[in-house]
Amino acid sequence: MTQLDVVYRYRTPPGRKETRAIDSIREVYGVRRIQFNEKEHTVKVEFDASRLSEEAIASLLRRAGLDILEKLTLA
Repeated sequence: MTQLDVVYRYRTPPGRKETRAIDSIREVYGVRRIQFNEKEHTVKVEFDASRLSEEAIASLLRRAGLDILEKLTLA
């Protein structure tokens, strides 16, 4: 297992519908944790890189209704 974190900045905070859809992403095999920072409008996803890619994570978030602006570089 190769554990990675990816952080995306989003435009609009998720509403009730989007929150439910994002919660279902946690059930995708390989997604370990999803953390939101509402102040900075970012979402951090911890995932297994041997099963998923950063592009797949972004796609899952977009399909859930999250308006992703950009991928951020972790320091």
